[in-house]
Amino acid sequence: MFPIVQYQPLRLITPNTLSNMCLKLMFSRPVAFAQTWKSWLSSHSLIGNKNIILMGPPGAGKTTVGRIVGQKLDCPVIDVDDDVLETTWNMSVSEKLQDVGNEQFLEEEGKALLKLSASGSVISLTGSNPMHAASMQHVKQNGLVVYLDVPTAVIMRRLGVMRVDRIVGQGPGVSLKDILQFRKQFYKRWHDIRVLCAGENTAEAVAEKVIDAVKRYQNSESETFISTRASKSGNCKEKDSAKYFSDVVTEGLAADGGLFVPENGLPKLSSGEWQSLAEATYVERAQVILERCIHPADIPASTLGEIIGTAYGENFSCSKIAPVRHLTGNQFLLELFHGPTASFKDFALQMMPHIFAYCVPKSCNYLVLVATSGDTGSAVLDGFSRLRDADKQRIAVMSFFPEDGVSQIQKSQMIGCQKENARSIGVKSDFDFCQTAIKQIFTNSDYTGFLTIEYGTALAAANSINWARLLPQIVYHASAYLDLVHQDIIAFGSPVDVCIPTGNFGNILAALYAKMMGIPIRKCICASNENNVLTDFVRTGMYDLRGRRLVPTLSPAIDILKSSNLERYLHLIASGDGQLVSQLYNQLENQGHFQLQKKLLEKLQRDVVAGWCSEEDCLAAIHSVYSTTGYILDTHTAVAKVVADRLQDRTCPIIISSTAHYSKFAPAILRALRIAEIKQNPLSQLRLLSSYSPLPPVHWGLLETLKRNENEGHQICAADTSVLMSHIEALIQSHFM
Repeated sequence: MFPIVQYQPLRLITPNTLSNMCLKLMFSRPVAFAQTWKSWLSSHSLIGNKNIILMGPPGAGKTTVGRIVGQKLDCPVIDVDDDVLETTWNMSVSEKLQDVGNEQFLEEEGKALLKLSASGSVISLTGSNPMHAASMQHVKQNGLVVYLDVPTAVIMRRLGVMRVDRIVGQGPGVSLKDILQFRKQFYKRWHDIRVLCAGENTAEAVAEKVIDAVKRYQNSESETFISTRASKSGNCKEKDSAKYFSDVVTEGLAADGGLFVPENGLPKLSSGEWQSLAEATYVERAQVILERCIHPADIPASTLGEIIGTAYGENFSCSKIAPVRHLTGNQFLLELFHGPTASFKDFALQMMPHIFAYCVPKSCNYLVLVATSGDTGSAVLDGFSRLRDADKQRIAVMSFFPEDGVSQIQKSQMIGCQKENARSIGVKSDFDFCQTAIKQIFTNSDYTGFLTIEYGTALAAANSINWARLLPQIVYHASAYLDLVHQDIIAFGSPVDVCIPTGNFGNILAALYAKMMGIPIRKCICASNENNVLTDFVRTGMYDLRGRRLVPTLSPAIDILKSSNLERYLHLIASGDGQLVSQLYNQLENQGHFQLQKKLLEKLQRDVVAGWCSEEDCLAAIHSVYSTTGYILDTHTAVAKVVADRLQDRTCPIIISSTAHYSKFAPAILRALRIAEIKQNPLSQLRLLSSYSPLPPVHWGLLETLKRNENEGHQICAADTSVLMSHIEALIQSHFM
């Protein structure tokens, strides 16, 4: 038994220190706070005066792991059960529980922990300690709380072997599994670091993971971002030039016109870690994955958990958030339309506004600009309108969309999603103009400087060029695979293909990132409509815009010729050669084309295959699937279905991303189902579709939005970047001034 060690408390960041940091922040670039905090973290040794506090359910192995960690770090080990509770009470824990009962036991346990004073130690908590807030606040003041996250099924097996059938807090009629699930909310609230413990991990292996996780927590300097166009020799390591997650969320686009990517790539989870998530909920999976991708110095784990819980709560109509549905044969649909605006964009844009509000300095106003080919507009307007009132006062959003390049329902939805801090502008051009104009505005330093000086307002991006838009999309591709494992359709490690309707390359890039992180995706199938520049590129390596005109189709969200996120993938397969990427995109901008080198094309084709779908085949697929299954595909999903039928080899399951709800494209669906087209408003079209009792039902959120906003209007502007700038200034003046 180790003694309780008395200590002089570590000097934490005090209110005065924090105030000084905030003053400095007000007169510096947004990066200042993140760098100051990171420098403070990295200036301390692995443990120093801090304690490592192991937290987790009974049976997680906290005591054993704690002893091993203590041995490896040559520091004292304190087991709360043995060294605190029994020492304080002069009786065993079981005797105390029997003496005072469940509720009083938690209070007595908390009081004993409040007396603990230790530094530089490894402390193993009891499974019930986190249920007492005051004592947890006490120990957390001078320690890093490490959550040993063991799957409930594994804990149940371990407790069964130990012949434990009841634990503290388990009342009459409550199962052991239910109380274990109930306790997770407290572990989620208090942890700084999560260690995902696969069932087969030994205590020695878990101890190593704990030490590695603490090292990562203390060293955020390795988790920097670079531009896709930065030369390797130009990737400076000086602290003043380093970009962190909070910086890239704020800045959106790199100064050289490139896109931000993690300098050292994405983390990879082991097969055991992935398998431990098979029984988890979507929200739990999201938190585990995103904690690995976002350093806690940028967003603490508890705050990230709150953001995720808010993003994927009652605003989604399906409790599974992103369910996987069997379609036919070996084809499965990943339904990504259960969010409030009925498209896959909700997965990022219900979360990204809260991440953005947390990361950006409070001393500045922000106007978020977004170009949309349809679905992004309503999703970004809805997402930012859900911010807290205080955040809405300092953050506004403006969406530009092609006035004649979106469906009537998409347009009505964007108009209906306008709020006091959210505006939508129709542009008399196509999506490529909108996207290019926004990039030009961002890189116009004279204009952005003028907005900052004149109005105290900075511009930010919410398109998929923003890294915070991509990360949440990785989650649903991983989750879809894990659902197939959980449903015993495949064993973990068995390959799947994914087929994704693709325009801007963000969604398919997220699937490729999931593959990098350890999800066994074999091929990513890129499905294009008649704007098939990506299909040609994947097949030939030639990205050629010469003579191409954008063709308006029934799947407008992928009516795109310039695919922004392709740049990130090219940077990846080029092994981070930013100079090459810069050359390719300069050539595309100046000459309208570029040719990929043969070796890079071969690397690309190992991951990606591509096909395209005509308008006639799209409508035929919708009719065929409805006739045979009663299920209605939207036009984008139908494009993917057609391409999947042509390209899959049927040796493994294929997951087709259903990226939007058919309700958004009612005229095309009525036409595909051979129902006489009606020349009525969007609300009437949805009511007609609903009368057929379709599967899935007409989207609830879309129907409600249209009911509320049948007669609202919107602004329309010419295809002129200077005109867009005038609308930007008008919103800044009306909202912030």
